[in-house]
Amino acid sequence: MLKQGFLAITLGLLLWLFLDYQPVDKENTLTVGGPFEFTSQDLAKDGYIYTRMQVAEALVEVQPNGELAPKLATSWDVENEGKTWHFSIRDNVHFHDGQPLTPSAVVHSLEQAMRKPGVIQQAPISHLSTSGDRVTIELEKPFRPLLSTLAHFSTAILSPDSYDSEGNVVDIKGTGPYKVATLAPPHKLNVTRFEAYYDTVPSIRELHYLTGHRAESRALQAQSGQADLIYTLDPASLDMLQQSDTVDVVSESIPRTVIIKLDNEHRFLNDKGIRQALSMALDREGIASHIIRVPESEAYQLFPPALSHWHLENASQMTQNLEHAKALIQSQGWQMADDGIMTREGERFALNMVTYADRPELTVIATAIQAQLREVGVEIDITVDNSSAIPRRHHEGTLELALIARNFGMTADPLAILLEDTATHQGSDWGHMNWSSSVLTDLFEQMNTASDVEYQALAQNAANLLADEMPVIPLAFYTQQVAVNKRVNNFVFDPFENNYRVSEMYFAD
Repeated sequence: MLKQGFLAITLGLLLWLFLDYQPVDKENTLTVGGPFEFTSQDLAKDGYIYTRMQVAEALVEVQPNGELAPKLATSWDVENEGKTWHFSIRDNVHFHDGQPLTPSAVVHSLEQAMRKPGVIQQAPISHLSTSGDRVTIELEKPFRPLLSTLAHFSTAILSPDSYDSEGNVVDIKGTGPYKVATLAPPHKLNVTRFEAYYDTVPSIRELHYLTGHRAESRALQAQSGQADLIYTLDPASLDMLQQSDTVDVVSESIPRTVIIKLDNEHRFLNDKGIRQALSMALDREGIASHIIRVPESEAYQLFPPALSHWHLENASQMTQNLEHAKALIQSQGWQMADDGIMTREGERFALNMVTYADRPELTVIATAIQAQLREVGVEIDITVDNSSAIPRRHHEGTLELALIARNFGMTADPLAILLEDTATHQGSDWGHMNWSSSVLTDLFEQMNTASDVEYQALAQNAANLLADEMPVIPLAFYTQQVAVNKRVNNFVFDPFENNYRVSEMYFAD
């Protein structure tokens, strides 16, 4: 068996050497390593990789400080009580195929996005039109997070020739400072500098992305200098890299929360008292300090401090209380059996939890959760799968529990994401599952037309409701760990994970 594995690895290396290898000009190439695969050119599905690699751009962009700023739209104005938006489109911009950016091209791209799943589905768009250098978006009713929606990777603007007759992206041509040179899903994307970029042309000529599933292998790539930027380091690698003379480790809090997603209609989980009991059984402080290794990153609510409108400053902290957790479970008719597992009507309180190795700390956290929930009589079986298994099992109805890390800041304002979560009772791929609340829906409806002061008060009410009902269970606020080779100057970190911002970096002389 070992011999067969060795032969397979050897054959793979030979194929790479003779069929796929291309000489790399190391002096002019920056290499990025990360854990996530991409499988297509579909912006609705994998658009994140094309905006991070600065191939595709949207009308609006999220700045590192969370502010929304013009990008392909230079400005906008609103009339008709918030139902009509006019966007002035930047001139002298060209797609990577040489075609000019026009209002018609913008409308074509947005129309394709509207035909596919994504946050734009929640925008009540009734009509798109052009006039001169402007694009007009007409809404059926006011929609506060429209700008945030138009900053999302799924609404990036591509050349009309990027699409086939059915609206599928078959040859991705954006407007960014880099254009695709080699596209080899699911592991490799090489891009090269776009010399006709309308803004400052990047100093770094080539940018290569390579997917690496094993966190320890990515750390070794950083240590050896094979990669210049490595995202999503595992805690075990930090000490080694922090002692390196050639690498800096950058740690940044991001608006991403580690949560337990669950089927709220499962017969074991369909009461909020049970969900609160599971939450109360968790030692968040221990997980934050000893597994994630970021003390005080424990989360008792969904929204981190960076999302200030939504973050609850005085949230009640449901700290670990095993006896109270057991009592809550037993109040639902469960009794502790001789083997230490709760039973009810002949069934054991046993559930499956799915997680994925793309974020290396999740599998370790899952093991800790397994041990902690067993202390209150809940048996957890862990399955480690690809990240794509989470939405697939959600739609199949086979998901019981899932441990995930969810980005609440990819649209700057989480309202756009939450509207997608609550569009149906079934929920969304990475949000809650089989749960709805008419009170929450009404709060979101009010937020679309609220003033800034009213908006914050409504957001606090919504966050309190989610903290009480726990359709998902928050666990920890996420800290991104990045290894940065010392030859890279002006490293810029995007806490919203939309853009690697390599065009702003340069190599040391």
